[in-house]
Amino acid sequence: MKILVCITHVPDTTSRIAFSDNNTQFDKTGVQYIIGPYDDYALARAVELKEQLGGSITVINVGEAESDPTIRKALAIGADDAIRVNAFPSDSYFVAKQIAYYAKEGGYDLILMGRESIDFNGGVVHSMVGEMLGVPSLSPVMVLDIEGTTAKMQREIEGGKETVEAELPLVLGCQEPIAEWKIPNMRGIMSARTKPLNVVEPADDTVKTAVEVFELPPAKGDVKMIDADNVDELVSLLKNEAKVL
Repeated sequence: MKILVCITHVPDTTSRIAFSDNNTQFDKTGVQYIIGPYDDYALARAVELKEQLGGSITVINVGEAESDPTIRKALAIGADDAIRVNAFPSDSYFVAKQIAYYAKEGGYDLILMGRESIDFNGGVVHSMVGEMLGVPSLSPVMVLDIEGTTAKMQREIEGGKETVEAELPLVLGCQEPIAEWKIPNMRGIMSARTKPLNVVEPADDTVKTAVEVFELPPAKGDVKMIDADNVDELVSLLKNEAKVL
């Protein structure tokens, strides 16, 4: 089985976020980057499927040279080789276009990615890739098993869960508890140094959107402590100040 795992290079959730150039550019100073957490789940399940069924795993990232350490971590976790599309991931359409182009060239049975990236949280790349390739896409997938050419899945829907079966090839957006994150061991880290990381130029330069300005959320206000017995004051504040009643 040939599996393609799409990974993002995103700021760690503990990083302090700031903007520059009149709030039009993300300030990368001092920011630690990681594999997108949902992509980590996708990669972990791909490694499990490879161990179970055999085959190969390729990871793909749309990003600039700064993404290479993140890609090498994915190789250390268990991917066999990697592709980096040498371009800034401008928007969802641009990223999906690159993934679809190289996925079509590679003839993959299964394309896995996180349900969304944690920087822009668009959650639309998997469906775009599926549309561009003409194959079904599902998200968010919580359980994934492969029997022959059939994928048996469970995904989260509003108010419950849905069990689905579909024939490969598929594009899936993954989330917990599809697998447990894997930490690269020393052997994996050493082998990742010699695994192929192929840098390719973008297949298409079409970008559909542009950022006009970034805004930080408002600072948290002061906390008001209400005596446990003073229910009337609590109700009044919720109604008149918080306006949630």
